Amino acid sequence: MKKKIIMLICLFIILAGIIFFIINNKNSKDNNTSGLKEVKVAEVAHTIFYAPAYAAISNGYFEEEGIKIDLILTAGADKVSAAVLSGDVDIGFCGSEVTVYVYNSGEKDYLVNFARLTKRDGAFLVSRKKYENFTLDDLKGKTVIGGRKGGMPEMTFEWALRQNGINPKKDLEIDTSVDFAAMEGAFIGGDADFVTLFEPNALSVEQQGLGYVVGYVGEWGGEVPYTSYNAKKSYIKENPDIIEGFTKAIDKGLNYVKTTDSAVVAEDISEFFPELSLNDLTAIIERYKNYDAWADSTEITKKDFNHLQEIIQSAGELDKKAPYEKLVYQGK
Repeated sequence: MKKKIIMLICLFIILAGIIFFIINNKNSKDNNTSGLKEVKVAEVAHTIFYAPAYAAISNGYFEEEGIKIDLILTAGADKVSAAVLSGDVDIGFCGSEVTVYVYNSGEKDYLVNFARLTKRDGAFLVSRKKYENFTLDDLKGKTVIGGRKGGMPEMTFEWALRQNGINPKKDLEIDTSVDFAAMEGAFIGGDADFVTLFEPNALSVEQQGLGYVVGYVGEWGGEVPYTSYNAKKSYIKENPDIIEGFTKAIDKGLNYVKTTDSAVVAEDISEFFPELSLNDLTAIIERYKNYDAWADSTEITKKDFNHLQEIIQSAGELDKKAPYEKLVYQGK
């Protein structure tokens, strides 16, 4: 009887210790997140192309800057800009071209870019058949699912074609009617010869044996502030410390991904892509890293911003360039 009482007492002490640990750990976490400024961010797509941003979140770089990120998927750059302009979110993350469109529309409280994440297009050209030595000339007479008209993926692709002597309106057929999220399914279920896909969709098609990656659009398109963070002019003016801290966190994420083994990065961001194996995640990160897709820093240079507008003009979507000095934040 005495032994049973002693065992019950010991069990009670152990349970009490466990409960105390759980409560104390919860309080500690609450204390660590208290005082953080919540910032709502609308991201244009959920893709491994944005790995440095996810690494910045998972590694606590935003918290180090006093920021708590509320990340909201808002498919389409037009929808991201609408969310920022309406005040539904604080910061938008999408193609920098949207800031040009908004400014040229006459919006007084226009959108300003303050940090870029990627410096090249994120799409890979996927073919239905295998090519041993693919060149862009192989696209002549073919059908390509290219992305939304007026979006950077489609415009960069067309610019690359023109630079290689191919007329995107006459030498091939480009389907711009398919939404970004539906492009993989449209290619698999349709009869187009090619499709431009971001990751993990390109790898998915390859693994199903339904297509082959034959090139990287980002390599053909050159360096631009392809996807950047933006906010209303008034928000940046009223919250310079948040913008500065946010930018520092993204810079840390860029540096981390560029200097860290891809397998380690894959583990860090795996919570954002639970549907993928670590091997697949690692392979995709390595693919983007090898193609130098991510910016070296968050800085947006005038040269790269002008190249972005050249691509838009080439696509016939821009009559007048917007001023770099107004659409790119230079810091406090």
